[in-house]
Amino acid sequence: MFRFLLVRIASAIPVLFVLSVVTFAIIQAPPGDYSDYIRSQLINQGGASFEEADAQAQAYKVAHGLDKPLPVQYVNWITGIVTRGDFGHSLFYNKPVADVVGERLPRTLALALVCHILASVIGITFGVLAATRQYSWVDSLLSGISFLGMTVPRFLMALIIVYVLVFHFNVTEINSFHSARYGGAPWSWGKFVDLVKHVWPVIAIATLGGLAYNMRVMRGNLLDTLNAQYVETARAKGLSEGAVVMRHAVPNALHPLVMYQGVVLPYMLTGEIETAIIFALPTVGPAIVGSMWVGDVYVTATFMLVLSVTLIVGNIIADMLLAALDPRVLSSPGLQFVLTLKRV
Repeated sequence: MFRFLLVRIASAIPVLFVLSVVTFAIIQAPPGDYSDYIRSQLINQGGASFEEADAQAQAYKVAHGLDKPLPVQYVNWITGIVTRGDFGHSLFYNKPVADVVGERLPRTLALALVCHILASVIGITFGVLAATRQYSWVDSLLSGISFLGMTVPRFLMALIIVYVLVFHFNVTEINSFHSARYGGAPWSWGKFVDLVKHVWPVIAIATLGGLAYNMRVMRGNLLDTLNAQYVETARAKGLSEGAVVMRHAVPNALHPLVMYQGVVLPYMLTGEIETAIIFALPTVGPAIVGSMWVGDVYVTATFMLVLSVTLIVGNIIADMLLAALDPRVLSSPGLQFVLTLKRV
């Protein structure tokens, strides 16, 4: 198992390198950079002429290395990460990128983890209920919920909830984690309840998409498993239907969901990011949009690199879980390759 883990980590390093190159190149593809934002700010504020604004913007570009070729900028950025753990300096926030990420990423990961746990537990439970009550009203209701979760855009659900909260319930504090009275207060039960009141729309929307996928996959695989010969044999031995389902069918129907865990965390992160942008919560989503808007390249590239790392780490964890369920993965490189293709 340990050798299998080392091989997976070693194979992830070149993938991460390629992702960093592609991400940095795509971010730099649009014309303009942060110096153009500086120029526009100087002109719009009326404190400088066009010539003075151009001169100050050019001086800013030279001082921060934005005038260097793209490969040089990438090498400087990636070298700083590898050798010093330095992700660069945020031009917009005027502080190290690591501080910007450190402030917002833990909140995002915490919300995504909560959404992942809820989506897995509820989705698998719904899938089992739907499969064991095929074509009943329970199956129809749960399938309808799954259909809505997979088809309705998350940003649209967020906009609808914002409209209802603001115009029908007169909610005014939707762009923060806490109300004003709990902002600097120590943790208490009241502060926790206040936190839940502010973040429940984000959790509900992000959870619904993962729940829908988990339910559909679990339902389909469990229906196939319930018709397998070993399940019929278990029934013939006189086991109760509940024991047949939970002891024999469900564990074998979980394999595709275990493989899905490799991409579920980035999926939950993107769901949280989309929703947090609508609610303007101080998480990764608004920071990415803001940094892309002003051309703060290193903030955007670092956040994209972090999301790539979560995808790779998620795949490694999924492989380890799958290896624990099915030891054949450890001794079958061909099976590992097939599993990788299925994820792609």
